[in-house]
Amino acid sequence: MSTRKPIRRALISVYDKDRLLDLATALSEAGVEILSTGSTAKALANAGIAVTEVSTYTGFPEIMGGRVKTLHPKIHSGILADQNNPEHLSAIKNLDIEPFDLVVINLYPFVKTIMSGANFADSIEQIDIGGPSMLRGAAKNHGSVAVLCHESQYDDAIAAIKAGGFTSEERVALALEVFRTTAEYDLQIAGWLGRQSSSEKLPDWFGMIYKQENVLRYGENPHQSAAIYRGGPAGIVSATQSHGKEMSFNNYTDADAAWRAALDHSEPCVAIIKHANPCGIAIGTDIADAYAKAHLCDPVSAFGGVVAANRTVTFAMAQQLSEIFTEVVIAPGYEPEAHAILTQKPSIRILTSNINQINPLEIRTLSGGALVQETDLISADGDNPAHWRQVTGEKVSDKVLADLHFAWRAVRSVKSNAILLAHNGAAVGIGMGQVNRVDSAKLAVDRAGTRVSGSVGASDAFFPFADGLEILTAAGVIAVVQPGGSVRDEEVIAAAEKAGIAMFFTSTRHFSHA
Repeated sequence: MSTRKPIRRALISVYDKDRLLDLATALSEAGVEILSTGSTAKALANAGIAVTEVSTYTGFPEIMGGRVKTLHPKIHSGILADQNNPEHLSAIKNLDIEPFDLVVINLYPFVKTIMSGANFADSIEQIDIGGPSMLRGAAKNHGSVAVLCHESQYDDAIAAIKAGGFTSEERVALALEVFRTTAEYDLQIAGWLGRQSSSEKLPDWFGMIYKQENVLRYGENPHQSAAIYRGGPAGIVSATQSHGKEMSFNNYTDADAAWRAALDHSEPCVAIIKHANPCGIAIGTDIADAYAKAHLCDPVSAFGGVVAANRTVTFAMAQQLSEIFTEVVIAPGYEPEAHAILTQKPSIRILTSNINQINPLEIRTLSGGALVQETDLISADGDNPAHWRQVTGEKVSDKVLADLHFAWRAVRSVKSNAILLAHNGAAVGIGMGQVNRVDSAKLAVDRAGTRVSGSVGASDAFFPFADGLEILTAAGVIAVVQPGGSVRDEEVIAAAEKAGIAMFFTSTRHFSHA
């Protein structure tokens, strides 16, 4: 005995009419009676598919430009009637109402509308009312009604129609997708409307829907299960993979950090990330030059790293990259010859991302809640060298000032305490993640080796004592940029004066705690 519930009557009202005729044709061939609204009904009729307009069935015309067309008892009673409940069936029969077995709705494109820059009035008109109401009613009544809310469901639906209807399990799964979809839709509207009515930079509340994109082999460690979810503003999860093994948990976190670091710079830039920290970052005359300079910073750590380029990967860059074991490369594009040479490496994961904007808010989950902050962008007054205050030393050359500016932008991507040494638009030594600034200074100097002489230094936060700065000056650093603001600034200034170096205060901090 079949467990599939036959479809005798269907309601279709869709904004996106992609593949509408494929679905409607399958219904028509199965002898299903179809009711539909204005433009959807017209599209079906023009294709020669028998259809009854909702307004004809209800005896109530569409009014107010379509704001009211399906908000009618004859529609919602037909959707909500439990076909296993004799009382429900009797009630609708007495009112000359017939039940629906299938409801097909997709919603007005609200998010697409606001992303296009539409004005407030036009955006309001793209808030769907009847659609979510019918979807939720059908999903609630999934014991009797199958409901489709996405074009991606049509192939399975056509197969079910040809097989004689939907099973109970299929109707439950379809109902669940409806509640997820309408929940996300409502959250998007509420978030947008809240932003229109508030002058605050941070929302009073927020909500997001995350949908599982893929189950990963494991998390940070093999004993941890993990998955990647899509949700919120577009980012690294939206990148497309064209080659290589499946992305791992740690690949994703490093790729996100690398892409963000590369986007901090307007010049051709390459960032090489290992364990969420840069082991090389540089700008160059072109992307191949930037990669060569970035790799020289720490070739040992670059082995097995994640590489991000903020320009199309050229053949010249790919030649260099192919000689080094690299876990992931991410860029806005690849020259065909570059892609060809990289795909000769079976393990490298090749990602393409056209998302070149950094999300304005950062969210970090905590037990019992979340921390939300404005993203630390290179956008404060203190990020512009024109607003720096030189507190020691002679006027520096344009080349030294350019290196200081690069070092200041690049140190943003380093976990605190952070010290970055740079020369000729490239990091030459990086000290990161230490519990005191002295150890970070030592690490940066050790990593730089002989290249420390003549380099410049950037500190993501102020030097609390003179000792960290003294390590840099003793090694040959010729200029330093730092926020300033320590109660011992005068001691640090005195140490810089004694060493005869130029030091600049930015009054801006780029501390990264996590």
